[in-house]
Amino acid sequence: MMFWVYILYSEEFDKYYIGQTNDMSDRLSRHNSGAVEPTKPYRPWTIKLTIQKETRSEAMILEKKLKNLNRQRLLQFITKYR
Repeated sequence: MMFWVYILYSEEFDKYYIGQTNDMSDRLSRHNSGAVEPTKPYRPWTIKLTIQKETRSEAMILEKKLKNLNRQRLLQFITKYR
């Protein structure tokens, strides 16, 4: 099973959200339907970047690193890996 680390973007609120999942289409649907409480107020979300990892552990490590980046570094990461 593969896992994805994803970066979502809310254009209306100029906000980014970082997460990880093993089912990207279901996860995006859940974010946009309001089923994920932290992202509910900022809908709709679009995918800015996904990165595939072989294990959940690897995905969680990358997710944590990305969440610790400031906005400028996050934008540089998105540009570099898009």
